[in-house]
Amino acid sequence: MSPLDNPFAPGAGTPPPELAGRDELLDAIRIATERTRRRNSARSMLLLGLRGVGKTVLLDRVHDEVQGARLATVMLEAAERNPLPALLAAELHPMLLRLSRQQRVHDLAARALRVLAGFVSGLKLKYRDFELGIDAPVEPGVADSGDLELDLAALFEALGTAASASDTALVVIVDEMQYVPKAELSALCAALHRAAQRRLPILLAAAGLPQLRAQVAEAKTYAERLFEFREVGPLDEKASRDAVAKPIRARNADIAPDALQVIVDDTEGYPYFLQEWGKHAWDVAERSPIDARDVARASTEVSASLDSGFFRARFDRLTPAQKRYLRAMAELGPGPHRSGEIARALGRKVTALGPTRAQLIAKGMIWSAARGDTAFTVPSFDRFMRRVMPGDEWRE
Repeated sequence: MSPLDNPFAPGAGTPPPELAGRDELLDAIRIATERTRRRNSARSMLLLGLRGVGKTVLLDRVHDEVQGARLATVMLEAAERNPLPALLAAELHPMLLRLSRQQRVHDLAARALRVLAGFVSGLKLKYRDFELGIDAPVEPGVADSGDLELDLAALFEALGTAASASDTALVVIVDEMQYVPKAELSALCAALHRAAQRRLPILLAAAGLPQLRAQVAEAKTYAERLFEFREVGPLDEKASRDAVAKPIRARNADIAPDALQVIVDDTEGYPYFLQEWGKHAWDVAERSPIDARDVARASTEVSASLDSGFFRARFDRLTPAQKRYLRAMAELGPGPHRSGEIARALGRKVTALGPTRAQLIAKGMIWSAARGDTAFTVPSFDRFMRRVMPGDEWRE
């Protein structure tokens, strides 16, 4: 069938043609944002899940819907080396400029701009290479102390006051939140707590790897009460079928039930894998309906695409020692695995491997489901590691 008509275009954060199985989760976020706008209490939302389950796609949908509802929003992606407060300040600046154009809230928005200017001046003391120019005078003595926790709370109070006067809410959307350091997480929790205490309309909708739950709990003791944690996992069988079959049928084509079942079984319901299978099954099929022979032929293309892109992009960031650690995990299966089992597979002591394990957690490659347990954050990464590092050369 023509690749020009292929409905599937898998990519990092690329919206699927059919966002299946996520209605309940999206409804929960919609309710939280509207309750926040009405100044009714609502907990901020943290979406937790492995790579490839569609967390970024969900945040993008939330962003689009919030903008469509004319709520104030900023969206950013946390990174290992970019401080979250600096990213946040850069996104807040144009948002406040837009808000200040509203006559009824002009004075409060202008004050929030001045508070932001003071906040930025404090950031420049903390992060020497941070550069952001704000054409506004500093509000003296507010959010400019250089103490991140105090300053961010003061900034959120000014932002929430302006948003409330405008009968809107500020929705802060953060992706890859597991990369935010503990001190910055602590400051963010404190700022959200201050906004909740003042009943100010500010909500955080964020996503991260499963370890984020433990990270926020370590940052603030009250974090478990501040956030609503939502697990984003594989799709169930019906949603998996819909994710593949509906886009195909929308193009006046079809897929045979047995061919669809092979895809659902092989992907185990992971949304990104479903998109890869849908794309390649369409491309190899000569005519509709796509049948089991087409799916069998597509399997080679799917493996090659995942290996060269989804998996390889993460593998190439690893040091030789980190690759050996993950290969030892893969030898044991998909996991989770005890640290002692991994150490025995490598012929090393658990204590000697502690730094490597910590580095892999920091890179978002593995996470600890329970004390001493280690699991991959990328589905099927164990199979990839066995393909890319065959034999026993990885053993020390």
